[in-house]
Amino acid sequence: MKITNMTIKLINKKGEKMKKKILKVIIGVLISILIIFLAVISYFMITNTQTKEPEDILQKYNLEVEEYIGRKVFVVTPKEREKTSTVILYFHGGSYMAEATDRHWEFIEKLINDTGATVIFPDYPLTPKYNYKDVFNMVTPLYKEIEDRIDVANQLIVMGDSAGGGLSLALLEKISEENLPMPKKTILISPWLDVRLNNPEIEKVQEKDPQLNKDALKLAGIAYAGEDGINSYLVNPIDGDISKLKNVTIFIGTYDILNPDVHELAKKAEQQNINIEIKEYEEAKHIWIIDRNSDEKLVNQAYQDLLSTINE
Repeated sequence: MKITNMTIKLINKKGEKMKKKILKVIIGVLISILIIFLAVISYFMITNTQTKEPEDILQKYNLEVEEYIGRKVFVVTPKEREKTSTVILYFHGGSYMAEATDRHWEFIEKLINDTGATVIFPDYPLTPKYNYKDVFNMVTPLYKEIEDRIDVANQLIVMGDSAGGGLSLALLEKISEENLPMPKKTILISPWLDVRLNNPEIEKVQEKDPQLNKDALKLAGIAYAGEDGINSYLVNPIDGDISKLKNVTIFIGTYDILNPDVHELAKKAEQQNINIEIKEYEEAKHIWIIDRNSDEKLVNQAYQDLLSTINE
């Protein structure tokens, strides 16, 4: 079969047309994704997202809702069992963008049932409408107010998961600068310690993590940092001063891209002779204790270990 120059030209033209069509489709998809992304960002910028308490919580617990610097602070105490002197200041996760979920409330209720503790649950400002400065303008004076009301060194446990875990650690680093007393204990569950996510080990874990995506998280971190906070220790508590920390326990799974930075913090603590206890669980996913997204044995074992840490 003889292929003429004319045939070759026709084939090339068809190929060029096909390339142009494919390119148009790709550009159209990218534009659609960009429009959706901008719409979501605009929604969050306009909407003042806030956490809402479950409808049935008043039937089971005593609940006080206090307005604090334009946000809500939920104070939940036992109704059907004896209240202990333990107070837990809990910061929920959600990439600094999302309000507390039903899973968070279920976890808090379980903690109250099993410990008799009072839980203080702040609905802190969320990005992209707000950034880390707004958050600390709320949580720092809140900690000081709690310190005025109770003996934090003997009664208070600061606890947080994911972004709330990072916020918890950053808050402790900040109050240590002001020479305020440290809480009795600090418990971090799958904490987000560095929003820049530059640790090369993260890529290796990403293949095993079905829940978190590094690139998506980095966008949330940039929004939380605002114009000038991307290298602030308040945004990246892995960089903060940990010299005054005491009684810190971190729960982390190996199938979590935040795992490598937990080990970096542990190395930093070891170099400074600071005791940070790492409780690591093989094949556990991100905040598995709360979301119950891993093997049931892993969830139950970690939760029992957490109760032991609270009660020690």
